Amino acid sequence: MKSRIRELRRQHKISQTELAEAVGTTRQTITSIEVERYTASLPLAYKIARHFGLTIEEVFDFSEIDEEL
Repeated sequence: MKSRIRELRRQHKISQTELAEAVGTTRQTITSIEVERYTASLPLAYKIARHFGLTIEEVFDFSEIDEEL
């Protein structure tokens, strides 16, 4: 699943480590989400979106899932 995490981190000038600490996960998890090797759980996706003041849909691209339905 695609996300805007890398773009949002750059806009807010925060590192993967800083974001990971803010949302209670590891830098490796943030990296994996950014390169689409891992899909964030719903609670983690919510925490990431809230960290940036956005909705989950504004951070994550669900179009692939919509196509499957």
